Amino acid sequence: MARAHVTFADSDVAGRGHAAYAAEIMDHPDIPSRDTHQSATFDGGFMLECGVALPSVTVAYSTYGALNAARSNAVLVCHALTGDQYVAERHPGTGKPGWWSQVVGPGRPVDTDRFFVICANVLGGCMGSTGPSSPRTDGPGASAPLDTLQWGTDFPPVTIRDMVRAQRLLIGHLGISRLFAALGGSMGGMQVLEWAATFPDMVFAAVPVATASFHSAQNIAFHEVGRQAIFADPDWAGGEYWRHDKIPARGLAVARMAAHITYLSEQALTRKFGRRLQTPVAGVTSMFGDMFEVESYLRHQGSAFVDRFDANSYLTITRAMDYFDLAADHDGDLAQAFRGTATRFCIASFDSDWLFPTAQSRAIARALNRAGANVSFVEIASDKGHDAFLLDEPDFHRTLSGFLSGCAEHAGL
Repeated sequence: MARAHVTFADSDVAGRGHAAYAAEIMDHPDIPSRDTHQSATFDGGFMLECGVALPSVTVAYSTYGALNAARSNAVLVCHALTGDQYVAERHPGTGKPGWWSQVVGPGRPVDTDRFFVICANVLGGCMGSTGPSSPRTDGPGASAPLDTLQWGTDFPPVTIRDMVRAQRLLIGHLGISRLFAALGGSMGGMQVLEWAATFPDMVFAAVPVATASFHSAQNIAFHEVGRQAIFADPDWAGGEYWRHDKIPARGLAVARMAAHITYLSEQALTRKFGRRLQTPVAGVTSMFGDMFEVESYLRHQGSAFVDRFDANSYLTITRAMDYFDLAADHDGDLAQAFRGTATRFCIASFDSDWLFPTAQSRAIARALNRAGANVSFVEIASDKGHDAFLLDEPDFHRTLSGFLSGCAEHAGL
């Protein structure tokens, strides 16, 4: 049995050493070099699906609202690939609002006056949970100087199920035996599906948004482009960049730029930028002197990303998404993953999402129907693409609020 202890552990913010690169793109605000994250550490070993046992596992998390006396109003929010636990509060590193502050908060669709909301940084992440930038206390190099004791590329591969099992330790540590709801978009939706399949008795309601039951070949291909950009960076140093006080900033920024294109839609890019040029720089006459607004936007996204994310974590988490295939563990039949479940489901997609298109959400809904589950499905009209679930989408917010309110009524909350 893993033993837990709560800490507020220091964790390096990804981004140290990238200033020279970032200056080429934009001026940056001062970013703190250290953050403090609320976390729980579970000793006694944590066996990963790959067969490697971590000596201990730390899960960093944030909570909002209050747990009721019956401990029955807990909602787990699962974050996407580049998200973290700061779902509804100002990010301590970037100073930006929480990534889902439009959805989580007092009077919001996930109402923190009613629900106790938990969001955990995933296993393999870089915001306080155990991952590649965590100190390594066993194995080769364990006796090396303290500043070189990172896992780096020696960090073992993790899966979406490993992430969910780590979250389950946290939920138990908080004294919660059953979640009222689990919800999340994109990779967060994958975690929600895994929760409902692996721990069905622990989830009353599940809301997987803009997601799929497996990662497609196209999406794996996009991830590989990003990984290769990181590997090609001269500061990659075989994944041991921290030993040289550097990060592969150019490669990580390009990976983010390529991925960010997939989060948008052609309509959104045209509406926001079209073919507009920025004001030319006086005296610059080279082919690349003028910059299209969309180019500037992507460069901003790339350089801002290296302020807050670790390259080795990016590699680890993209691979975890690639491995995800919920039906594979059930003889290729997705319905078998949910057979007999009592969990109530609301599946949501967006009609302009080409990264996780509606057809993949419909396939989940059909599988749940075959499994005899209580399931509703909605496709939201939006021109914002995959990122629509993170943005101001009133129809989605009404759907989420209505579903959770109805479930709360049935649950007696």
